[in-house]
Amino acid sequence: MDLLTGIRAFVGVVDSGSFAGAARALGVSRPALSKYVAQLERRLDAQLLQRSTRRVNVTPVGRAFYQQALAALEHTDAALALVAQHQQRLEGRLRVNAPMSFGRLHLADAVAGFMREHPQVQLELVLNDRFVDLIEEGFDVSVRVAEPEHATSLMLEELAVSARVLCASPAYLAAAAPLVQPADLQRHRCLFYGYESSGHVWRLQGPGGSVSVPVRCALWSNNGEVLRCAARADQGVALLPTFIVGGDLQEGSLVRVLPDFQLSPLTVHALYARHRSVSPRVRAFVDFLARWFSGTPRWALVQ
Repeated sequence: MDLLTGIRAFVGVVDSGSFAGAARALGVSRPALSKYVAQLERRLDAQLLQRSTRRVNVTPVGRAFYQQALAALEHTDAALALVAQHQQRLEGRLRVNAPMSFGRLHLADAVAGFMREHPQVQLELVLNDRFVDLIEEGFDVSVRVAEPEHATSLMLEELAVSARVLCASPAYLAAAAPLVQPADLQRHRCLFYGYESSGHVWRLQGPGGSVSVPVRCALWSNNGEVLRCAARADQGVALLPTFIVGGDLQEGSLVRVLPDFQLSPLTVHALYARHRSVSPRVRAFVDFLARWFSGTPRWALVQ
Protein backbone atom coordinates (compact mmCIF):
# COMPACT_ATOMS: atom_id res chain seq x y z
CA MET A 1 0.00 0.00 0.00
CA ASP A 2 1.31 3.47 -0.87
CA LEU A 3 0.91 6.24 1.68
CA LEU A 4 -1.53 8.23 -0.48
CA THR A 5 -3.95 5.29 -0.69
CA GLY A 6 -3.99 4.96 3.08
CA ILE A 7 -4.60 8.66 3.56
CA ARG A 8 -7.49 8.62 1.08
CA ALA A 9 -8.98 5.63 2.87
CA PHE A 10 -8.73 7.31 6.28
CA VAL A 11 -10.19 10.63 5.09
CA GLY A 12 -13.00 8.76 3.35
CA VAL A 13 -13.95 6.99 6.59
CA VAL A 14 -14.00 10.28 8.53
CA ASP A 15 -16.15 12.00 5.89
CA SER A 16 -18.57 9.10 5.51
CA GLY A 17 -18.71 8.20 9.19
CA SER A 18 -18.31 4.51 8.41
CA PHE A 19 -16.08 2.05 6.60
CA ALA A 20 -19.01 0.88 4.45
CA GLY A 21 -19.82 4.40 3.25
CA ALA A 22 -16.18 5.17 2.50
CA ALA A 23 -15.77 1.91 0.60
CA ARG A 24 -18.75 2.79 -1.63
CA ALA A 25 -17.48 6.32 -2.22
CA LEU A 26 -13.96 5.18 -3.09
CA GLY A 27 -15.02 2.15 -5.11
CA VAL A 28 -13.16 -0.47 -3.07
CA SER A 29 -14.22 -3.37 -0.89
CA ARG A 30 -14.76 -2.83 2.81
CA PRO A 31 -12.03 -5.36 3.83
CA ALA A 32 -9.54 -3.62 1.52
CA LEU A 33 -10.41 -0.23 2.99
CA SER A 34 -10.00 -1.53 6.54
CA LYS A 35 -6.60 -2.93 5.60
CA TYR A 36 -5.46 0.39 4.13
CA VAL A 37 -6.41 2.29 7.29
CA ALA A 38 -4.76 -0.30 9.55
CA GLN A 39 -1.55 -0.14 7.51
CA LEU A 40 -1.57 3.64 7.70
CA GLU A 41 -1.94 3.53 11.50
CA ARG A 42 0.97 1.07 11.74
CA ARG A 43 3.11 3.26 9.53
CA LEU A 44 2.33 6.33 11.64
CA ASP A 45 2.49 4.35 14.90
CA ALA A 46 -0.71 6.05 16.00
CA GLN A 47 -4.38 5.12 16.44
CA LEU A 48 -6.42 7.41 14.19
CA LEU A 49 -9.83 5.73 14.60
CA GLN A 50 -11.65 4.00 17.43
CA ARG A 51 -13.78 1.18 16.04
CA SER A 52 -16.86 -0.43 17.55
CA THR A 53 -19.58 -2.67 16.18
CA ARG A 54 -21.90 0.31 15.58
CA ARG A 55 -19.79 3.37 14.90
CA VAL A 56 -16.37 4.81 14.18
CA ASN A 57 -14.93 7.65 16.26
CA VAL A 58 -11.92 9.77 15.38
CA THR A 59 -9.20 10.02 18.03
CA PRO A 60 -7.75 13.45 18.92
CA VAL A 61 -4.57 12.72 16.98
CA GLY A 62 -6.71 11.40 14.13
CA ARG A 63 -8.70 14.64 14.05
CA ALA A 64 -5.49 16.70 13.85
CA PHE A 65 -4.11 14.42 11.15
CA TYR A 66 -7.40 14.63 9.21
CA GLN A 67 -7.20 18.43 8.84
CA GLN A 68 -3.70 18.28 7.39
CA ALA A 69 -4.47 15.23 5.26
CA LEU A 70 -7.50 16.95 3.77
CA ALA A 71 -5.41 19.90 2.58
CA ALA A 72 -2.69 17.58 1.26
CA LEU A 73 -5.19 15.55 -0.76
CA GLU A 74 -6.72 18.67 -2.29
CA HIS A 75 -3.30 19.91 -3.42
CA THR A 76 -2.35 16.46 -4.71
CA ASP A 77 -5.59 16.04 -6.64
CA ALA A 78 -5.23 19.51 -8.16
CA ALA A 79 -1.68 18.70 -9.28
CA LEU A 80 -2.73 15.34 -10.77
CA ALA A 81 -5.67 16.93 -12.59
CA LEU A 82 -3.43 19.64 -14.03
CA VAL A 83 -0.99 17.08 -15.44
CA ALA A 84 -3.81 14.91 -16.77
CA GLN A 85 -5.48 17.88 -18.43
CA HIS A 86 -2.30 18.71 -20.29
CA GLN A 87 -1.55 15.14 -21.27
CA GLN A 88 -4.98 13.84 -22.16
CA ARG A 89 -7.52 14.87 -24.68
CA LEU A 90 -10.92 15.43 -23.10
CA GLU A 91 -13.09 12.45 -23.95
CA GLY A 92 -15.39 9.99 -22.28
CA ARG A 93 -18.66 10.24 -20.35
CA LEU A 94 -19.70 13.05 -18.03
CA ARG A 95 -22.91 12.75 -15.98
CA VAL A 96 -24.42 16.02 -14.75
CA ASN A 97 -27.51 16.70 -12.63
CA ALA A 98 -29.32 20.06 -12.34
CA PRO A 99 -32.68 21.54 -11.29
CA MET A 100 -35.37 21.48 -13.96
CA SER A 101 -36.02 25.20 -14.47
CA PHE A 102 -32.43 26.37 -14.17
CA GLY A 103 -31.35 23.56 -16.47
CA ARG A 104 -33.85 24.47 -19.17
CA LEU A 105 -33.53 28.24 -18.94
CA HIS A 106 -29.79 28.73 -18.40
CA LEU A 107 -27.71 25.57 -18.15
CA ALA A 108 -28.78 24.18 -21.54
CA ASP A 109 -26.93 26.93 -23.42
CA ALA A 110 -23.84 26.43 -21.27
CA VAL A 111 -23.88 22.69 -21.96
CA ALA A 112 -24.10 23.32 -25.70
CA GLY A 113 -21.14 25.69 -25.46
CA PHE A 114 -19.09 23.10 -23.55
CA MET A 115 -19.91 20.47 -26.16
CA ARG A 116 -18.66 22.75 -28.94
CA GLU A 117 -15.33 23.10 -27.16
CA HIS A 118 -15.04 19.41 -26.27
CA PRO A 119 -16.77 17.32 -28.96
CA GLN A 120 -15.24 14.04 -27.72
CA VAL A 121 -17.05 14.22 -24.36
CA GLN A 122 -20.34 12.33 -24.11
CA LEU A 123 -22.39 14.46 -21.72
CA GLU A 124 -25.50 13.19 -19.95
CA LEU A 125 -27.64 15.93 -18.37
CA VAL A 126 -30.41 14.80 -16.00
CA LEU A 127 -32.85 17.47 -14.83
CA ASN A 128 -35.00 17.13 -11.71
CA ASP A 129 -35.75 19.15 -8.59
CA ARG A 130 -35.16 16.52 -5.93
CA PHE A 131 -32.00 16.16 -3.84
CA VAL A 132 -29.46 13.96 -5.59
CA ASP A 133 -26.69 11.97 -3.88
CA LEU A 134 -23.78 12.25 -6.32
CA ILE A 135 -21.91 9.21 -5.06
CA GLU A 136 -24.89 6.89 -4.72
CA GLU A 137 -26.41 7.83 -8.09
CA GLY A 138 -23.21 8.03 -10.09
CA PHE A 139 -23.15 11.69 -11.09
CA ASP A 140 -19.88 13.49 -11.74
CA VAL A 141 -21.21 17.02 -11.18
CA SER A 142 -24.38 18.45 -9.65
CA VAL A 143 -25.50 22.02 -10.27
CA ARG A 144 -27.66 23.13 -7.36
CA VAL A 145 -29.64 26.30 -6.78
CA ALA A 146 -30.27 26.79 -3.09
CA GLU A 147 -29.35 28.76 -0.04
CA PRO A 148 -25.62 28.34 0.71
CA GLU A 149 -24.73 24.88 1.93
CA HIS A 150 -21.68 23.17 3.34
CA ALA A 151 -20.68 19.55 2.89
CA THR A 152 -17.29 18.18 3.91
CA SER A 153 -17.47 15.27 1.48
CA LEU A 154 -18.09 17.46 -1.59
CA MET A 155 -16.21 20.20 -3.36
CA LEU A 156 -18.47 23.22 -3.76
CA GLU A 157 -17.83 26.09 -6.19
CA GLU A 158 -20.07 29.12 -6.47
CA LEU A 159 -21.14 29.98 -10.03
CA ALA A 160 -23.72 32.75 -9.65
CA VAL A 161 -26.28 34.33 -7.32
CA SER A 162 -30.00 34.85 -7.95
CA ALA A 163 -32.21 37.16 -5.94
CA ARG A 164 -35.72 36.04 -4.97
CA VAL A 165 -38.65 38.41 -5.34
CA LEU A 166 -42.38 38.63 -4.68
CA CYS A 167 -44.14 39.39 -7.95
CA ALA A 168 -47.53 39.45 -9.63
CA SER A 169 -49.12 40.66 -12.84
CA PRO A 170 -50.31 44.28 -13.13
CA ALA A 171 -53.86 43.06 -13.85
CA TYR A 172 -53.97 40.89 -10.72
CA LEU A 173 -52.73 43.74 -8.54
CA ALA A 174 -55.23 46.18 -10.04
CA ALA A 175 -58.16 43.89 -9.16
CA ALA A 176 -56.94 42.58 -5.79
CA ALA A 177 -56.81 44.08 -2.31
CA PRO A 178 -54.08 46.65 -1.63
CA LEU A 179 -50.66 45.14 -0.96
CA VAL A 180 -48.61 47.59 1.10
CA GLN A 181 -47.34 45.62 4.11
CA PRO A 182 -46.32 41.94 4.46
CA ALA A 183 -49.45 41.21 6.51
CA ASP A 184 -51.53 42.13 3.45
CA LEU A 185 -50.30 38.93 1.79
CA GLN A 186 -52.74 36.98 3.96
CA ARG A 187 -55.59 38.44 1.90
CA HIS A 188 -54.03 37.40 -1.42
CA ARG A 189 -53.83 34.30 -3.53
CA CYS A 190 -50.26 33.02 -3.16
CA LEU A 191 -48.42 30.74 -5.55
CA PHE A 192 -46.20 28.40 -3.60
CA TYR A 193 -43.07 26.44 -4.51
CA GLY A 194 -43.29 22.90 -3.21
CA TYR A 195 -39.71 22.50 -1.94
CA GLU A 196 -39.68 25.58 0.30
CA SER A 197 -38.30 24.47 3.68
CA SER A 198 -40.31 27.12 5.53
CA GLY A 199 -43.73 25.59 4.83
CA HIS A 200 -46.57 27.96 3.91
CA VAL A 201 -44.73 30.86 5.57
CA TRP A 202 -42.80 33.55 3.72
CA ARG A 203 -39.96 35.11 5.70
CA LEU A 204 -39.05 38.63 4.66
CA GLN A 205 -36.40 41.07 5.80
CA GLY A 206 -37.60 44.66 5.94
CA PRO A 207 -36.57 48.03 7.30
CA GLY A 208 -37.78 47.05 10.76
CA GLY A 209 -36.23 43.59 10.77
CA SER A 210 -37.41 40.10 9.94
CA VAL A 211 -41.09 39.25 9.54
CA SER A 212 -42.79 35.88 8.92
CA VAL A 213 -46.12 35.81 7.10
CA PRO A 214 -48.38 32.72 6.87
CA VAL A 215 -49.85 32.73 3.37
CA ARG A 216 -52.88 31.16 1.69
CA CYS A 217 -51.69 28.74 -0.96
CA ALA A 218 -53.81 29.07 -4.12
CA LEU A 219 -51.41 26.96 -6.18
CA TRP A 220 -48.69 24.58 -5.09
CA SER A 221 -46.10 23.24 -7.53
CA ASN A 222 -42.64 21.72 -7.38
CA ASN A 223 -41.67 23.64 -10.53
CA GLY A 224 -41.08 27.38 -10.60
CA GLU A 225 -42.04 27.80 -14.25
CA VAL A 226 -45.57 26.59 -13.44
CA LEU A 227 -45.84 29.35 -10.82
CA ARG A 228 -44.46 31.90 -13.29
CA CYS A 229 -47.15 30.99 -15.83
CA ALA A 230 -49.87 31.28 -13.19
CA ALA A 231 -48.57 34.67 -12.07
CA ARG A 232 -48.47 35.92 -15.66
CA ALA A 233 -52.07 34.69 -16.03
CA ASP A 234 -53.23 36.96 -13.16
CA GLN A 235 -53.62 34.14 -10.64
CA GLY A 236 -51.77 35.51 -7.65
CA VAL A 237 -48.53 36.52 -5.97
CA ALA A 238 -45.49 34.30 -6.47
CA LEU A 239 -42.16 34.10 -4.65
CA LEU A 240 -39.66 33.21 -7.37
CA PRO A 241 -35.97 33.56 -8.20
CA THR A 242 -34.96 36.15 -10.77
CA PHE A 243 -33.38 33.47 -12.96
CA ILE A 244 -37.00 32.46 -13.71
CA VAL A 245 -38.80 35.84 -13.72
CA GLY A 246 -36.01 38.33 -14.46
CA GLY A 247 -37.14 38.77 -18.06
CA ASP A 248 -40.79 39.20 -17.06
CA LEU A 249 -39.86 41.90 -14.56
CA GLN A 250 -37.75 43.71 -17.13
CA GLU A 251 -40.52 43.70 -19.75
CA GLY A 252 -43.31 44.52 -17.26
CA SER A 253 -45.49 41.41 -17.59
CA LEU A 254 -44.76 40.88 -13.89
CA VAL A 255 -43.98 43.54 -11.31
CA ARG A 256 -42.36 43.36 -7.90
CA VAL A 257 -44.52 43.73 -4.82
CA LEU A 258 -43.26 44.85 -1.42
CA PRO A 259 -39.90 45.91 -2.92
CA ASP A 260 -38.67 47.22 0.44
CA PHE A 261 -38.78 43.69 1.85
CA GLN A 262 -35.97 41.34 0.83
CA LEU A 263 -35.72 37.57 0.74
CA SER A 264 -32.56 35.52 1.16
CA PRO A 265 -30.89 34.99 -2.23
CA LEU A 266 -30.16 31.66 -3.87
CA THR A 267 -26.67 30.57 -4.85
CA VAL A 268 -25.88 28.49 -7.93
CA HIS A 269 -23.20 25.94 -7.02
CA ALA A 270 -21.32 23.20 -8.80
CA LEU A 271 -20.66 20.21 -6.55
CA TYR A 272 -18.43 17.22 -7.20
CA ALA A 273 -16.64 14.53 -5.21
CA ARG A 274 -13.76 15.79 -3.09
CA HIS A 275 -11.59 12.76 -2.36
CA ARG A 276 -11.02 11.30 -5.75
CA SER A 277 -8.52 12.48 -8.31
CA VAL A 278 -10.73 14.98 -10.11
CA SER A 279 -11.03 13.89 -13.72
CA PRO A 280 -10.04 16.37 -16.44
CA ARG A 281 -13.65 16.25 -17.70
CA VAL A 282 -15.06 17.36 -14.35
CA ARG A 283 -12.44 20.05 -13.86
CA ALA A 284 -12.93 21.38 -17.39
CA PHE A 285 -16.73 21.41 -17.07
CA VAL A 286 -16.76 23.23 -13.72
CA ASP A 287 -14.20 25.77 -14.98
CA PHE A 288 -16.30 26.30 -18.11
CA LEU A 289 -19.44 26.96 -16.04
CA ALA A 290 -17.52 29.41 -13.84
CA ARG A 291 -16.50 31.36 -16.94
CA TRP A 292 -19.96 31.11 -18.52
CA PHE A 293 -21.79 32.52 -15.50
CA SER A 294 -19.11 35.05 -14.50
CA GLY A 295 -19.98 38.72 -14.25
CA THR A 296 -23.54 40.04 -13.95
CA PRO A 297 -26.02 37.29 -14.85
CA ARG A 298 -28.52 38.12 -17.53
CA TRP A 299 -31.40 37.56 -15.11
CA ALA A 300 -30.21 40.32 -12.77
CA LEU A 301 -32.75 43.05 -12.10
CA VAL A 302 -32.23 46.41 -13.75
CA GLN A 303 -31.92 48.99 -10.98
